[in-house]
Amino acid sequence: MWPQIYNPFGSMVLSTLVAAIPIVVLLGAIGLFHMKAHYAAGLGLLASLAVAIVGFGMPVGMASMSAVYGAAYGMMPIGWIILNVIFLYQLTSEKGEFTILQDSIASITRDRRLQLLLIAFCFGAFFEGAAGFGTPVAVTGAMLIGLGFSPLAASGLSLIANTAPVAYGALGTPIIALSAVTGLDLMQLSGMIGRQLPFFSVIVPFWLIWAFVGFRGMISIWPALVVAGVAFALPQYLVSNFHGPWLVDVVAAIVSMAALALFLRGWKPRELWLSTTRDNSIAGAKAAGAQVVHDSEYERRASQYTRGQVIKAWVPWIILSVFVFMWGVPQIKVFLDSIWIMKIPVEGLHNLVQKVPPVVAAPLAEPAIYSFNLMSVTGTGIFLAAVVSGFVLGYSPLGLIRMYFKTFYLIRFSLLTIAACWRWAT
Repeated sequence: MWPQIYNPFGSMVLSTLVAAIPIVVLLGAIGLFHMKAHYAAGLGLLASLAVAIVGFGMPVGMASMSAVYGAAYGMMPIGWIILNVIFLYQLTSEKGEFTILQDSIASITRDRRLQLLLIAFCFGAFFEGAAGFGTPVAVTGAMLIGLGFSPLAASGLSLIANTAPVAYGALGTPIIALSAVTGLDLMQLSGMIGRQLPFFSVIVPFWLIWAFVGFRGMISIWPALVVAGVAFALPQYLVSNFHGPWLVDVVAAIVSMAALALFLRGWKPRELWLSTTRDNSIAGAKAAGAQVVHDSEYERRASQYTRGQVIKAWVPWIILSVFVFMWGVPQIKVFLDSIWIMKIPVEGLHNLVQKVPPVVAAPLAEPAIYSFNLMSVTGTGIFLAAVVSGFVLGYSPLGLIRMYFKTFYLIRFSLLTIAACWRWAT
């Protein structure tokens, strides 16, 4: 039995600084030395092991098994979710359906500010809720670039928009992980965060458009920003408090996108913003070196699809929403777990690490049981949604297998990064 040590240096400031070394190493390797993420995550892992063993006195065997435990959790359920969402994205992209989806969203309005709101805020929140971990920025950034936004602006604005849904990302993974680490009740955590975050969710659309076009360009479309923010914040509050953390972002994103799309059918801004820069003129955009999609070219792209093509492009994401919703229902999870689940105590770690006061009232052995619940984990629902969508899009079984291995190869370093980060975080 190893009792946890919270202040090994006799100074909370010094102990905190030492504990922060892995984070400093990770961010410094990425931000200052521009290392690839999986290399930076590996260095963070080595730093965390050194801090745990040398700084806090954790036995080498326990530290090593803790790293293995964290890596397993990083791959399943987190990596499993991301792999299958990217698989679905690759399926739709390969067939050209994602381009149709992109243009169908943009065709709701020609105004660049409102397109940014629909794609980065509403659709990005859906991807954050379903997958998280960088997926929404990658997908919505690509969509915005396709509409003429510069790569830097597209990625930066997508990151700003992702502020609102990130707490409930990947079907509530941050909340679920926090509950598991602290022992606090999952529903209480979900509800408390859901009572605080909606206020910020209303603000984020204003912040997003202000960062894009400045105050004047933002304030002229304030009614649309209110609709998008409130339509996102209300479901965020209701689902987080009365259902749980699993479907918060998915439901809120769908409601926000639908509300904004309906609102834009009857409301139009007085001035259409057709450029992707703060200068609303095409000449000014060209002078600034920005990519410009001319209005005539945009109209041609947006009008070349039939209603059937647009519906087909949306079908995979509707299927995904249905499967994610089903796998997010606690009763369904319990039923699937009753069919098959493996609970594996981590050798050399389970009940051997002891939490001590002041973190807990009395010394408490910490369990380390890895639940391999392949049937009930949400990534499996996403995988099934991708397979069904693949058949709808006309893929053969061999075609689906080929695309799956292609997807795995594409994100192999991302999965490695996730595993390494969860190792030292654990």
